[in-house]
Amino acid sequence: MQTKKNRWLIALAGVGIHISIGSVYAWSVFTTPLQESVGWTLSQVSITFSIAILFLGLSAAFMGHFVEAKGPRKSGLVSTVFFAAGMITAGFGIQLEMLWLLYAGYGVLGGIGLGIGYITPVSTLVKWFPDRRGMATGLAIMGFGFAAMIASPVMRMLIESVGIPNTFFILGAIYFTVMLVSSLYLERPPEGYHPKGVAIDENTATVSKDLAQLTANQAVKTKRFYFLWFMLFINVTCGIAILAVASPMGVEIAGLSAGAAAFMVGVMGVFNGAGRLVWASISDYIGRTNLYTLFFVLQIGIFAVLPFTTNALIFQLLLFIMISCYGAYNLGIYQTGY
Repeated sequence: MQTKKNRWLIALAGVGIHISIGSVYAWSVFTTPLQESVGWTLSQVSITFSIAILFLGLSAAFMGHFVEAKGPRKSGLVSTVFFAAGMITAGFGIQLEMLWLLYAGYGVLGGIGLGIGYITPVSTLVKWFPDRRGMATGLAIMGFGFAAMIASPVMRMLIESVGIPNTFFILGAIYFTVMLVSSLYLERPPEGYHPKGVAIDENTATVSKDLAQLTANQAVKTKRFYFLWFMLFINVTCGIAILAVASPMGVEIAGLSAGAAAFMVGVMGVFNGAGRLVWASISDYIGRTNLYTLFFVLQIGIFAVLPFTTNALIFQLLLFIMISCYGAYNLGIYQTGY
């Protein structure tokens, strides 16, 4: 069955949502300015990011049924409201120097918006690209990874020109607009849809469907679920730990200036986004297991030597390699199955 909707524009809409919520990866740009202007400690500021990621995971886990039941458009709109409200609330929290309000806004409200906004494009694009599921999920979350590249310099410029609270207000308005327009274009493909001119391998399609249609109760009874969960837990824990403090790490360990560290965070976004698309697409051809093994070896080695790497160039190179693996591992490949 064909449709008048262009699946590549659907993909672009998904990128629009992810490039907005993915700005969370540039959080470390706020770390030093918040410490200096408000007087909060590094741990107090960094935990904001941790709360946001916690609620990202919780909302993604428990709102999956909502996304499937209500469809991508309504889910995207809900994500838009939560994420924008979180940004605005965080701005007031900083302006009033109320740490709990920052946590509630950016951490809780923003985190819920993150979770719903993360899974909505992924689940939608897999249906629009049955012939290239790895590439589809890579496209869906490419914007999430690339967001830091765009957000990092913009955040730094806004902080210096209008202050931290106004930065949150302005970004909240921008993200609301981008996510609103993107969400309104999203929709499921019609029943029985397959891309024009693309032959779907029936055997592959059947296997994929069998794996994808497991219910939550059925999934938790399989060994694969626990293996995947544990592998993802390790990867995300390590990756998030680095992302939360990448900017101050670059300053303290590698001797980067604040501007250079902010630029580094932006470049990390390039590798994060590229890893999601490139590695996920490659996995369609060489298999997920081989890539998992390579990622584990690289990440273990990099985490072991990174704290002792004082050469600025090598420090950044190792960080970029690690973040590309993190980007690909972080659901870009998991969403595609084996």
